[in-house]
Amino acid sequence: MDEKKREMPSIELLREELAREESKHDFRRRLRGVAVGLLVAAAVTALIATRLLVIIRINGSSMEPTLKHGEVVFLYRTKKVETGDIVGFYYGGSILLKRVVGAGGDQIEIDGDGNVYVNGRRLDEPYLTERSLGKCDVEFPCKVPPGMYFVLGDNRELSVDSRTRGIGCIGDNQIVGKAICRAWPFDRMEIMR
Repeated sequence: MDEKKREMPSIELLREELAREESKHDFRRRLRGVAVGLLVAAAVTALIATRLLVIIRINGSSMEPTLKHGEVVFLYRTKKVETGDIVGFYYGGSILLKRVVGAGGDQIEIDGDGNVYVNGRRLDEPYLTERSLGKCDVEFPCKVPPGMYFVLGDNRELSVDSRTRGIGCIGDNQIVGKAICRAWPFDRMEIMR
């Protein structure tokens, strides 16, 4: 039997083949690194989204003009809130958003024109377009109990808030967090105080 002679590949061909194989191995290693990086980023994002942030879609007009129906905001999970913060709190199975105007120990007064006074000083409210007493069935002056907050919507004419006995002052245990960013729509996206 006549066997065909096999030619030995040249050193140059062997080097080219070795370089191709090393390139494939490097590509796979890089691809694995990118995949692991993306998985870690996704896990961190999920952790932040579930433990640190709450995403809320605005339903209604009680916070207009600051927040409009359909907008999306991020709440930072915290119980530490201050006067002026927009907070999300549990009420009746929902999360409502209102602005903190007074904390435990503060005395709140609202006159017939809708001017708000905290401890005798008129509150500067540049975020309002118009003032109104709105729906109100609590007696003023109203002293905010310790560990509680007096909250009002920015649309005072329509907002149901601490001016009604149904909601009243809200407690620390009701607070979900404070609004930190409007995320949607993009043309109104902003970091909030």
